[in-house]
This record gives sequence, C-alpha cells and structure tokens, in this order.
Amino acid sequence: MVAIAEPTAAAAPESPALDMWTRNLPREHGFEPLRVEGKLPPSLRGTLYRNGPGQFEQFSKRYAHPFEGDGAVTAVRIADGRALGASRVTPTAGLVEERAAGKLLYGTTASWPRKMSNLLRGKHKNLANTSVVMWQGRLFALVEASKPTELSPDDLAMLGETDLGVIHGAFSAHPHRVAARKATYNFGIEYGRQTRLNLYELPDVGAIRRLGEVALPAAVMLHDFIATESHLVFFVSPVRVNVPRAMLQLGDFKQLFRWQPEHGTEVICVPIDRPTEVVRFTIDAFYQWHFANAFTRGDEIVVDYARYRDFQSFRAFSNREGIEGNPLAGRYHRATIDLTRRTFLTEQLADRSVEFPTVAPTDAGREHALAYAAFDGLRAIGSIDRAGTILSHAVDVSERITEPLFVNGFLMSLCHVRDAAYVAIYDARRIPDGPVAKIWLDHHVPITFHGTFAASV
Repeated sequence: MVAIAEPTAAAAPESPALDMWTRNLPREHGFEPLRVEGKLPPSLRGTLYRNGPGQFEQFSKRYAHPFEGDGAVTAVRIADGRALGASRVTPTAGLVEERAAGKLLYGTTASWPRKMSNLLRGKHKNLANTSVVMWQGRLFALVEASKPTELSPDDLAMLGETDLGVIHGAFSAHPHRVAARKATYNFGIEYGRQTRLNLYELPDVGAIRRLGEVALPAAVMLHDFIATESHLVFFVSPVRVNVPRAMLQLGDFKQLFRWQPEHGTEVICVPIDRPTEVVRFTIDAFYQWHFANAFTRGDEIVVDYARYRDFQSFRAFSNREGIEGNPLAGRYHRATIDLTRRTFLTEQLADRSVEFPTVAPTDAGREHALAYAAFDGLRAIGSIDRAGTILSHAVDVSERITEPLFVNGFLMSLCHVRDAAYVAIYDARRIPDGPVAKIWLDHHVPITFHGTFAASV
C-alpha cells in the first residue's frame, strides 16, 4: 500500500467537479475486498478496468493542466456476488525517473532548460492516462501522444511500454472494435515534415498490422475516430499544434494548441479493405471529443457523436471556474456522410449536454437502436435512441458519473464521490429506477475517462 501526496491545503477542492479533476489518488493498493450495496447480477463475472489522470501534482508543484496528470488505473473484479478492487498510479519510466530525482523533469511545468534538454534528446513522459484496452489477454494503458503501456491484468503491475512491433510514433487512446470483423482498429499521429495518420488493425487472433497511412495537411490534434464494418471515419477539426511553441518549449500545456476555424473540419473516410481509396472533404469547423458509433448504409455512413461548437472545452479545464462550469457540454448529433457526393449533414437529436457516449459491444460498427452516455455535466446516466428520446437517472448533487459500459444487459459506470467512489450497476432496461447495486471503494478516485470490461468464466 503506497500513500500519495495530496495537494496543499490552500489548493483544497471545494466541489465534487473540482475534486475529481484536481485531487491526487490518496493511496495505491492491490486487489482488496470491497463493500457491495444491493445484489450483484450473477451474469456479471469479470473485471472492470478504468483509466484517467490520477496524480495532478508532485513535490508540492501542480501540473499546468489536468490532461498532464499521471495515469492511474482502477480495477474492480466481480465474481460470485463479491467484488475486489485495486487502484494504482502507472509507474511509467518518466514518472519513476522524476520520483528518483525528487523533482519534475517532464511536462510543461518542468524548468525551461530541462524541457529543452528533453526536446534535444527526444525524451518525454508517457502519461498512460486516458484509456485501457484488452487485446488477446493483454492489458494496455493508452494516451494519444505515446505508445501503449502494458500492465498485468492480474495486479496492474507495470510491464513496460511497447510498440507491438509495428507502431510508428504514437498510438491513440481510442481503439474501436468491430465485432463483425473480429478485430479492433486504431490510429496514431506521427509528426514530422509531413504529419501522418497511421492506421492499425488488431485482430482477435493473429498479429497487429499496419493498414496504411493518410497524409494530413498540418500538425493537428486528433482525439478520437470511429469505425464501421467497412470504413474508418475521422473528423479532423482545426486544432493545430503550435509548432514554434512546442519546439521552443514555451508556455504551458494549453498554449500548445490553437483553434483555427478558418481551416474547417476535414472529414476523412478510409475503406478498411482498400485503405488507399480515401474519401476526404472539408466542411465548416466544429469539434468533437468522442463518438458513440457509426454504420454504413449503402453509399452513406451514419455517425453518432458529441458535437461542440469549438475547442473552448479544452481550455476550460485550466481553471477552477471552467471545471465547475460543465465544460463537457457537447450535444448529441447524428451525421450522414454521402461518400459519392462528398456531403455531410448533421442533426442534433437532443438538447441536453452529453459526453462519453457508447453502445453495446455487439452493436459496434453496425446500426444500433440505443446508445448510452453521461448527461448534464456528468450528473446523470442514460440511454438515447435514434429519435433523441432519453431515459436517464440523475446521481446525487455531490456525485459525478462517467462513461457507461454495456455488459450483459447492464450498464456499469464509475461514480465519483468526495473521499469515496463506487461502481454503479444499472439494469439497462430500467435506467430511471437507479442502480441495482453499488460497489464501494473507500477512498477518493480521480476522474476516469474510459474503460473496458474483461469477462471471465
């Protein structure tokens, strides 16, 4: 069991929203018994893995932005009506080096001479703080700017960073599995004289392979994509990496990115079986953090996603007022892309804020009837259908709820409470009735962005 330094008293959070985005994981531990409230469904057997930034400061020095936080994985294992839980900050090579030195060596909060030294030596800290994926029995913590970090699925022990033999540059934190193809797809941005979008396929059986690459017109920041049974779809918004600032290591994290709407948002559709036959065109600028799902319908691709007018949500996380003011206020949209005419039509389906949309794993890449999401600034969980009808349950005002995962007819979501956290389990058919069970961790857990459920027999 390892204690982790808390922020100083002067920086103590005063709200549940601020708490989850700014307060360190207070202790690390392996799997230990957890208290269960209610009755766990017998059909739920396996482990829920969640990942997010778990350490926001070191050595009494706070990181410049929550997205620079060191990753922490929380896992909850369910079997025979009981639950065990573990939480650990991922000890990446950069973090281990900082702890040995007793000072910050990486990120925009480090000293300028050190940042220049890192740049010249091509060194950076893999934050491993955004998502987790289970592939062929192996568990990987992901962040979009680095290679995968492998962890032991049994105890969350660090196994090391890997390129899996084929990864060029980075590997996105948002892989998407397509059940019909028995494969998971992902991308990575490779910066250089020519920015490249590298495409990868991770089959359920066999080795990872690089599908190909797509040249991009600038050094962009690309967070997520979506896959159908036939295409990989990207909305490349006009968020540009500020290359001069990045090269000279000037300013803090939020100053490394610029919103330039004059460039528009580029829609890129890549046929999986013919990756050189790319369809691409540019439309008016918008931003999206996450997709729910997409499917192919004749010459059209239908895409469900959470849409933002611009990139202000990113900057909002840099200050107290922004964090407490519901920065995750996207709206649920359905877009129709005509591949032949190269047109893009989008319709807002509901007027409640929405984030972290997902679908049942069997629906991924094909037409779905329902999606699931967190609503109202992470204050409610629910489903949304193709007509925009929402069925939801609001958590207590002192709580926040995150990305729901559909598992065997139930929704699972990690909920954040001051000085505690719990996994809420909902019957997906009766969400407004509230959780059928809660699995409690007896300590604070910082924000978790994404997760996965690994079933066991």
